[in-house]
Amino acid sequence: MVYQVVVTRGYAQPDGSTVFGDIGLSRLTDAGLAWRVLDEEVGELRADQLEGADAVLVLGHERVAAESIPPSGRLRHVARFGAGFDAVDTEACARQGVLVTNAPDAVRRPVADSVIALLYALSHQLVVKDRLVREGRWAERGAWRGPGLTGATVGIVGLGGIGLETARRVRAQGLRVLGYNRSDRGREAAEAGVEQATLDEVLTGSDYVVVAVAANPGTRHLIGERELALMRPTARLINVSRGVVVDEQALIARLSDGRLAGAGLDVFTEEPLKPDSPLTALDNVVLAPHSLCWTDRYTDAVSASVMASLIAVSRGEQPPETVNAPLDPDPTEKDRT
Repeated sequence: MVYQVVVTRGYAQPDGSTVFGDIGLSRLTDAGLAWRVLDEEVGELRADQLEGADAVLVLGHERVAAESIPPSGRLRHVARFGAGFDAVDTEACARQGVLVTNAPDAVRRPVADSVIALLYALSHQLVVKDRLVREGRWAERGAWRGPGLTGATVGIVGLGGIGLETARRVRAQGLRVLGYNRSDRGREAAEAGVEQATLDEVLTGSDYVVVAVAANPGTRHLIGERELALMRPTARLINVSRGVVVDEQALIARLSDGRLAGAGLDVFTEEPLKPDSPLTALDNVVLAPHSLCWTDRYTDAVSASVMASLIAVSRGEQPPETVNAPLDPDPTEKDRT
């Protein structure tokens, strides 16, 4: 029986074209797998949509809940196109023998590069200066001198793959890096040139704070009113994690009244960000539509990782990017009729 892969509709068209470009679905065909794009875009996948599928490739932020898994037991694999898997109930998948994978290695460098882009944009007031030229306000340029990066300290909240990759790039600029992680990352942090500290020490001691933690119930509003109040009025916040990790309303309040100098945001509590959000009217904020890391190389790297995982699981192999229970090594034990 042909192994069936379902692709979520949010970011894809029926012919397999996607917002990312060519994600290499032909590799599945070449490997003997069949694929199809769902007919309907939904916020949470339904069991009837996944009936008859062996795997589902989640391109966007569609939720996979316990109720999403068909009772037939045929579904074996949920593959996320990217690193985040906060929209997938990994425990429910594990209980029903469904493997969940992501592509963390492929996104580390692109997201770390995105942090550097935001770091330079904020430190040199790039967005406002671009607007001055476009609007004929050249004479105002003296009022928008950026703080620069010379002598700056960058704090990183979350020393996972992205956080450590970011630290290496920041250290290459000759800057001091403070880092916080809920678990000790002593050796890895030291190798990346990071001085490990408490969360409060990172917030109070940094000129730029980068949020790069995974989103889960334990990190919701990790950066809230109390934490934002610890930051220097001259400091700037960069969030490339998930919008819910930062209390957006508290952030808006501090940015609006000058208690925080600026922010660079690629993620938001609600996406797409509403055009009338107060964030869009602030000159001290750099905004990106949760796609700053989307480059041709990002697509190539993530596609290669995801397709390799899908093919491996179809063959009863366990890919290294597993985020929940181990795969049953014998696919024949699953009812795929």
